[in-house]
Amino acid sequence: MVSYRVIARWAAVLMLAGCASIHNEPINTAVSDVNAAASVGRSDPAYADDLLVGLSFSGGGTRAAAYSFGVLKEIDHARVRSGQGTVSLIDHLDFISGVSGGSVTAAYYGLKKRAAFEDFRENFLLRDAEESIDVGPDLLSISRALAGGINDSTQFPRWLDDNLFHGATLGEFRETRRPRIWINASDIYNRTPFVFGATAFRAICSDLDSYPISNAVAASAAVPVVFAPVVIKTFPQECNSKLPEWIERARRNPSAPPMLKAFADGLARYHNGEIPYIKLLDGGLVDNFGISGFTIARLSSETPYGPLTSRQAVALRRLLFLVVDAGRGPGGDWVKTVEGPRGADLVMAAADTAVDAGVRAGFTALEGTNAEWQAALVRWRCGLSAAQRRELGAPANWNCRDLKFFIGRVSFDQLGEERARQLNAVPTRFKLPAADVDLLIAAGADSLRSNDVYKAFLASLR
Repeated sequence: MVSYRVIARWAAVLMLAGCASIHNEPINTAVSDVNAAASVGRSDPAYADDLLVGLSFSGGGTRAAAYSFGVLKEIDHARVRSGQGTVSLIDHLDFISGVSGGSVTAAYYGLKKRAAFEDFRENFLLRDAEESIDVGPDLLSISRALAGGINDSTQFPRWLDDNLFHGATLGEFRETRRPRIWINASDIYNRTPFVFGATAFRAICSDLDSYPISNAVAASAAVPVVFAPVVIKTFPQECNSKLPEWIERARRNPSAPPMLKAFADGLARYHNGEIPYIKLLDGGLVDNFGISGFTIARLSSETPYGPLTSRQAVALRRLLFLVVDAGRGPGGDWVKTVEGPRGADLVMAAADTAVDAGVRAGFTALEGTNAEWQAALVRWRCGLSAAQRRELGAPANWNCRDLKFFIGRVSFDQLGEERARQLNAVPTRFKLPAADVDLLIAAGADSLRSNDVYKAFLASLR
C-alpha cells in the first residue's frame, strides 16, 4: 500500500459527494470449460517431500516487500538434508501468500525463483513505484477522489508490468507449481478476501491463466481513495462450472465458522449472477496477513488430510508456516493529552485498530485450525491398514505419529525495543531511501534467525 496516512489526509478534506464514479473496465475474460482451464500444471509431479514450508507476507508497501525479501534470502541460506543430499530450505518452499507490498515480493519470487535474489532490490525496492500514481491534494485529485479514486486501474499495473512482470500472467505460476503463489485482495462488497486462484475464477467462469500478474498485485495494493477499485467481471451461466459441495454445506450450516460462511456466500453470489462486477481494493482491509485463504482451505476440506492429497499426508513429517509481519506498531502523541486524536490522526487510529484486531483474530484462527488439522492427520494416519500404508508409499519403519506443525510470526518486535522503534519509523510507502531498504532486508534475515518457532523447526530436522 502507499500509506494509510494518505487515506487519513484525504478523509480529512473530502467532505463533499455526488460526483460521477470512476469507470474501470474489467480485463478478465470468460472461459467455457473451467475444468480444462484448471488442468494447467496438473501434470507436474505432486509434492512428495516430508517437509512443507509456507509463508505469508503482510502488507506495508516497500517496507513489507523489503522485510519479506530479507526473510526469503535467509531461508535460502538454511541447509537441510534430503534424499538428494544437503539442499537449501527454499527448495522445500511450497507456497507463499502475499498482501499489498508483500504481494510484490511473493509474485516476483514466484515468477523468477532464485533469479529474484539477483535483481529484486534494484528492479523494485530501490525504485520509486509511486512515480506512476498521483497522491497530491490538488483540485483535480480531489475531483477524482470524490469520483471513486484518484488513480484508475491502469497506471500502477502498467508500471509493475513494465518494470517487474513484463507481460507474465497467473498461468505462469501454475505451470511451475512450486512454490504456489496466492495474491490477496479485498472484495469490498462481501467484505471477504479475494484470492487470485482457481476457486474464485472457477466460480465466475473466468480464465485465471490469462490474467496479468501485474493487475493482481495492483489490486492487492489498491489503497482506498488513492486508487479506484479494480473490477473483475463475473460470467455466470457461461461455462460448465459447478460450485464445490462444501460451499452449499457452509451456507446451510448455521454453526459454520463465520469466516468460512462469508467466503462461501461470496462465491455463491458470484456464481449465481447476483454480483456482475466484483470490486477489489487493498487486501489488508480484511486480512493484512494473507492467511484467511489457508484457514478456509482447511475448513472447507472434506477429508482429515485435505487440502493435502492422501500420499502427501503420509509423506509429511514437518510443517512450517510463518507469517512475516511488517505492520506498524502504535504511534502518535495524542495519548499524552486529554485532547485528540483529531482529523487525520483519528482516521488513522480507527483504521489501525480495525486492521490490527483483524490480523490478531486471523492468526489465532490459523493456529487453532492447524492444531485441529495436525490431530486429525495423526488419527487418520494411525488408522490406516498395512495395505493402505503400502499403497500410499509409507516406508516399512514409518511412524504415524511422527508429525509436527510449527506455526509462527516473524516481526519487528522480536528484534528488541530500540531496533523495532527504528523499523516502525520507516513509512509504509512505495518509495524508500536505499538505507531504509537495506535496513529492512537485514532486519528480515535477523528476525528469522532469532525466531523461536523457526529455530525449533530447524532443530526438529536434526
